[in-house]
Amino acid sequence: MEQYKKEFIDFMVECEVLKFGSFVLKSGRKSPFFMNAGAYVTGNQLFRLGEFYAKAIHDNFGDDFDVLFGPAYKGIPLAVATAIAYSRLYGKELKYCSDRKEEKDHGADKGALLGYKIKDGDRVVIIEDVTTSGKSIEETYPKIKAQETKPGAIKIVGEIVS
Repeated sequence: MEQYKKEFIDFMVECEVLKFGSFVLKSGRKSPFFMNAGAYVTGNQLFRLGEFYAKAIHDNFGDDFDVLFGPAYKGIPLAVATAIAYSRLYGKELKYCSDRKEEKDHGADKGALLGYKIKDGDRVVIIEDVTTSGKSIEETYPKIKAQETKPGAIKIVGEIVS
């Protein structure tokens, strides 16, 4: 296992994001551990979190993508912190995007998306805290693909999860 992965596990425990015990997950399944990304609450924690995600994304996908998509709500700070860290670590400017739980119908940033508006030609990495049942990706994938003007014009490169 890469050193940063070991450090990430220690970091999650240190931040009290990763807890051990007996938990019932959103899916109804029982688990001996629980991860709550909402417990990252300080600037330093978010800075370090972004670095861990950036390293994992770089190791898995290199630089062949343009946009980080973080599903609302916890994916929003993940995408923002990671975009900042990626720029600092690898010198590549990434755009971040998120969906809205409710479409905004007023102002200059109307629509279903927050941040960058994904368009044809974009290559996207989805960034999430956890996945148990796969329901989130089933909901997220169509939202991204709905931005295409022609089939296959937006490429989802992959997904990264804590």
